[in-house]
Amino acid sequence: MSQAVGPRSSLRIKQRRKLQPEPTRVEQVSPTPTVAVARQDIVARCLLGVAVLAAGVWAYWPTLVEMVTAWEREPDYSHGYLVAPLAIFFLWWKRASFPGVGSSAWGLGTALLLCGIAVRLFAAAFFFEAIDGWSILLWIGAAVAFLFGGKVLRWAAPAIAFLFFMVPLPYRMETVLSLPLQRIATKLSCWTLQLIGQPAVAEGNTILIGDHQMEIAEACSGLRLFVSIFALAFAYLILVRRTWWEKVLLVLCVPPIAIAANCIRIVVTSVMYQHVSGDFARKFSHDFAGWVMIPLAASFFWIVLWYLGKLFREQEELGVGHLVRRIET
Repeated sequence: MSQAVGPRSSLRIKQRRKLQPEPTRVEQVSPTPTVAVARQDIVARCLLGVAVLAAGVWAYWPTLVEMVTAWEREPDYSHGYLVAPLAIFFLWWKRASFPGVGSSAWGLGTALLLCGIAVRLFAAAFFFEAIDGWSILLWIGAAVAFLFGGKVLRWAAPAIAFLFFMVPLPYRMETVLSLPLQRIATKLSCWTLQLIGQPAVAEGNTILIGDHQMEIAEACSGLRLFVSIFALAFAYLILVRRTWWEKVLLVLCVPPIAIAANCIRIVVTSVMYQHVSGDFARKFSHDFAGWVMIPLAASFFWIVLWYLGKLFREQEELGVGHLVRRIET
């Protein structure tokens, strides 16, 4: 016998039908406006990067050629070949703190670009061609601000500032700073020679030692050695974490370290003139001494850091719980 289907059974059948999953419909989702804006921003940054790079290379090509010529012609500026690779190494060393690419800093980039143009116009108007190379740093900063944002620019600022040392100093600046450094080097070197028992007398910028005369020329003033040692200190401050007062103290130590290293070079050369030969002393002063002074300055920095480590010891603060666990173990 067939059973009649009542209202309750029909209700159950409807509920079962509702529980069955409905077939999914695949709908084509159009890109959101934010994604489209992001793509447009990437394309705009790429185009802007190509334009800034091409314009910078075209505008600074004569300046770059003059800088490379100075590196080739003057041994004191031969370190210029190492500056750019070291700046890239500094960025790689700090890669863990990279803030990530942000939105373009159009205002900051435009301000840096205008400052760079102003420096170039000033150099051309007042015949300060040497400082034209310094505006390259402003151009690089503007390019980084346009392409990667303000946070990346702050992160890369020390490495960009290190590029300052690849630009040769202006001749006028060398002349103005070399004169006092010549007098200081002459007096300190003569005093040191007298201290070690050598017959030395200073007349102007010339040291009379025995039958020899050693002139402390502009190239022997130590100015370029000062720049090299300052670059060494700057690189150290980028690579090593130090408190602000230690960084200031290390920067203040650059002038006395440069003067001391230059005086040591003059004293050793003068002793060679007196007791070895003039040819050997000239070879040492012009060929070998330049390579020795940088490691000597680095050793002086190590002495300063060692003294700071002995003078100010780091203390570890421990909580009560941590102290109890140490005692138990």
